[in-house]
Amino acid sequence: MDEDRIDFVFKALAHPERRRILAFLHRQGEQSLFEIFAFSHADGGQPLARQTVTQHLDMLERAGLIEISWKGRTKAHSVNLGPLREAIARAVGTYL
Repeated sequence: MDEDRIDFVFKALAHPERRRILAFLHRQGEQSLFEIFAFSHADGGQPLARQTVTQHLDMLERAGLIEISWKGRTKAHSVNLGPLREAIARAVGTYL
């Protein structure tokens, strides 16, 4: 993983809503856009527009932090912590 990729992973995690979505997916496992959108309205946080949820999911996917699979005609989103672990190891591993 190069420096730009490490920066991108941490940039994806810099936004609190993306961290909230990632934590939700980590707890719940695979979820559709509708389920993530419903969560954003139900957990006491600030409700997000569907387009906003989609943009956050896109950023997390480009960072490699979520994976997409298809369940029929529905996209299922799940957490992939590999890139985060690698970014942490390369960025701060020597200090730990």
